[in-house]
Amino acid sequence: MKTSRSEAIFARAQEIIPGGVNSPVRACRSVGTGPLFIAAGSAATVTDVDGNQYIDMIGSWGPLILGHNHPEIIEAITTTMAHGTSFGAPTEIEVTFAETLRAAVPSMEMVRAVSSGTEATMSALRLARGATGRAKIIKADGGYHGHADCLLVAAGSGAATLGIPGSAGVPAGAAQDTLVVPYNDLAAVERCFADHPAQIAAIIIEPVAGNMGLVVPAQGYLQGLRDLCTKHGTILIFDEVMTGFRVAFGGAQALYGIKPDLTTIGKIIGGGLPAAAFGGRADIMRNLAPLGSVYQAGTLSGNPVAMAAGVRAMQILARPGTYERLEVAGQRLADGLLSAARDAGVPACVNRVGSMLTLFLCDGPVTDYASAKLADTTRFASFFRAMRAAGVFLPPSQFEAMFVSLAHTDQQLDHIIAAARTALRS
Repeated sequence: MKTSRSEAIFARAQEIIPGGVNSPVRACRSVGTGPLFIAAGSAATVTDVDGNQYIDMIGSWGPLILGHNHPEIIEAITTTMAHGTSFGAPTEIEVTFAETLRAAVPSMEMVRAVSSGTEATMSALRLARGATGRAKIIKADGGYHGHADCLLVAAGSGAATLGIPGSAGVPAGAAQDTLVVPYNDLAAVERCFADHPAQIAAIIIEPVAGNMGLVVPAQGYLQGLRDLCTKHGTILIFDEVMTGFRVAFGGAQALYGIKPDLTTIGKIIGGGLPAAAFGGRADIMRNLAPLGSVYQAGTLSGNPVAMAAGVRAMQILARPGTYERLEVAGQRLADGLLSAARDAGVPACVNRVGSMLTLFLCDGPVTDYASAKLADTTRFASFFRAMRAAGVFLPPSQFEAMFVSLAHTDQQLDHIIAAARTALRS
């Protein structure tokens, strides 16, 4: 497989972009290779600058649940762009976007649009602190909620891949009010409340963890968090940047029947363009400027092109049978990967919710970040390289999820499974 153009572009990139990439995990360092530079995407495939085509299991890290270049999304973008790309003033499509999102996620009684998941989570936490008058927050070990200073403590995702427990440049004061507990451990959360009475503003949690690899919430865990927050006057924030419209139409909160106080959401709601949002109880959201004293702003927030793409994506996903199809496809891939590992005699387990899943190269079960870290990252790196050579574009980290889209065919999923069977035997 020829990769000379990708290698040449990467050499240029490293001269002008730190590490040659604009997001660290893309550098592929943990899997012992260099990145591919992508030239185009269509349905469930991407093509690199050398002309190699791959079945795409990254999907832009989750947003492309409809696949690349979906014609209805392209139509929404081009129609909106014909009238302008940005105004720095309100547009009707922002209102339609908020209404569409609230209809799908009723807990989001009021909505503020932003441009990225990090912006959504940092804003939601500022709002929670402002609304409660408290400083401390609780997050899970290995939970990644963007790169805001107070959240780069025991973060997963790229931080886990690179082996960085925090980040240089984050002052101790920025993280001193962040309390870290193991995922799926209610007793640890209870101890935090006992140790810090009337001091905890919010718990922020991925209801399905996706940045330590995919980890499923234990039975009763999310309800336990809801009950503790209600008891202690603490705001429960569901970070659904990844799970929103991915694991169910209304997100993980719809799937598990839990109502958070605030929700952060992104990726899919932008239809492939940069967009995110946070929202929740109206009494909390009214603390935001210009109504209240919690300041948040953004020049490109509510960008009309992104809003139009997001509205159309949500409308498409609302069609009958959508999530049933995704469930079947996700189960097909999960079963096939686990079978391939067993046939190869490789210790493995698969965690899956809907159309997102992780193949952990360890016996399992994987229930938190500590058990996720038992996975064999050296074997995963070898597996990744073999899969790429077989035309499968996987996330370049053991601690990430794969994403199935509506564009993936059974034949493509079967190709991935067959390639995995060969790769795991090598």
